[in-house]
Amino acid sequence: MKTHPFCIALVSLLAIQAPAPAATGDKLNVLILYADDMGYGDLISNNPNSKIPTPNLDRLAAEGLSFSDGHSSSGICTPSRYALLTGRYHWRDFHGIAQSFGPSVFKKNQLTIPKLLQSHGYNTAAIGKWHLGMGYSAIRNQSVELSKVKPKKGRAKTHYPANAFDWSKPIPDGPLSIGFDHYFGDDVINFPPYAWIEDDKLVKAPDTQMDPAKWPKIKEGNWECRPGPMVTGWNPYEVLPTLGKKGAEYITAQAKENQPFFLYFAFPSPHAPIIPNDEFDGKSKAGPYGDFVYETDHIVGKLLTALEESGQADNTLVIFTADNGSEHYAYPRDAKYDHWSSAPFRGAKRDLYEGGHHVPFIVKLPSVTQPGSRTEALASQVDLFATIAEATGIKLPADRGAEDSFSLMPVLKGGESSGRDAIVHNTRAGAYALRKGDWVLIDTGNGHHNRVTSQWYKKHGVKPEKAPVYLYNLEEDVIQSDNLYQKNPEKLKELKEELKLLRDSKHTAPRLSD
Repeated sequence: MKTHPFCIALVSLLAIQAPAPAATGDKLNVLILYADDMGYGDLISNNPNSKIPTPNLDRLAAEGLSFSDGHSSSGICTPSRYALLTGRYHWRDFHGIAQSFGPSVFKKNQLTIPKLLQSHGYNTAAIGKWHLGMGYSAIRNQSVELSKVKPKKGRAKTHYPANAFDWSKPIPDGPLSIGFDHYFGDDVINFPPYAWIEDDKLVKAPDTQMDPAKWPKIKEGNWECRPGPMVTGWNPYEVLPTLGKKGAEYITAQAKENQPFFLYFAFPSPHAPIIPNDEFDGKSKAGPYGDFVYETDHIVGKLLTALEESGQADNTLVIFTADNGSEHYAYPRDAKYDHWSSAPFRGAKRDLYEGGHHVPFIVKLPSVTQPGSRTEALASQVDLFATIAEATGIKLPADRGAEDSFSLMPVLKGGESSGRDAIVHNTRAGAYALRKGDWVLIDTGNGHHNRVTSQWYKKHGVKPEKAPVYLYNLEEDVIQSDNLYQKNPEKLKELKEELKLLRDSKHTAPRLSD
């Protein structure tokens, strides 16, 4: 599949500046940098027409391998995170996001990347956004009655006062329950509780209710923050820099340990609320969102610098990707700033079109990946489980876990394929898409979830269409404007059968027991 032209000159220049990697040993560290709602076209290394400077991610691309055909499992947050950490398609188990104070989405004793690495002597940590549910019900104060609040739009939501929970108790079923030794974050930046969580307890108990009127002014879009308990003085603008500081400190501290580490650093950005700090205002030509992406890139730089200055860069597998495409604000941003976050694709967050799940995907494995290289190999974030296992020399169990994970190591070594030739995409129940070779089947009546502006359709040469099913050839039609389902009935039938076969299967990746 042909995608947007790569910025060869920039990559070559940065690759010259990059230090030569050393040979990796048995104790390979693993660092996953996971952005939130970042479009494929936001990175200059993917899209030379991007209006957003991303110097640190450009450098990572110049030092590693960029996937032009890398995908998240879903077009929304929780499912993609679950799929990444388990190597299992999310749609086997659920479709939607974890709600405020909702339970964990993981099964008891489920195999995860941190659990596997922890069992082989790794220090494991998650810093940043969680959004995979925790056992808040275990610390509920049952004597406090809850009420329902009906917003102007949408369904009524449960109102949780600050005293609805006993915050002095540990919260079970969080990051520590699936193999992380340490966690620091605020769970979800726009969900309660608005407070820091360290390991399984709140650093400080909430004592008031969330009130955006007490916060600095929002810079783009809406706060989109759900009501609930908050610590007095909480400021969302402090979240990203605080997490960056904690991440850098963790990486630096690991250099003194006699164990390898796994850090899952999950950014809360550039997800709404779009709140770049003042020092980043105007750094892009794509408005506050672009400035927020630039600040995200700045934090990437801090973490990579911590790796280098602590002497661990040459023995660390670094992976950068995002949970899904850019939010619906991408449409007015395209009109106002001429910056299309999903370029060169159609669609945005939640969509089955490429822009919903075709995301930035960069891997650097010192002495293995060729600096400044690029691959068109098909890849999914569910593949990171088997990839990390092989890179670290850990054998996957034959009978459980990582059901859909293909190791990308053959690609990292310069090969053309991992063996994966298909991906099943899904964002909502009953709506699926299949990628097979250059072909995409969207097996539902609408591949869009967001309302698409007529201005976007006109600008990008796409005509809105209503059909029972959609069939595209990405090699010839990367923006998915020509629905071929009536012209290619045999291909349609073939892909429908393949989709059913994969959905009915217990696993799609090779298993040791086969």
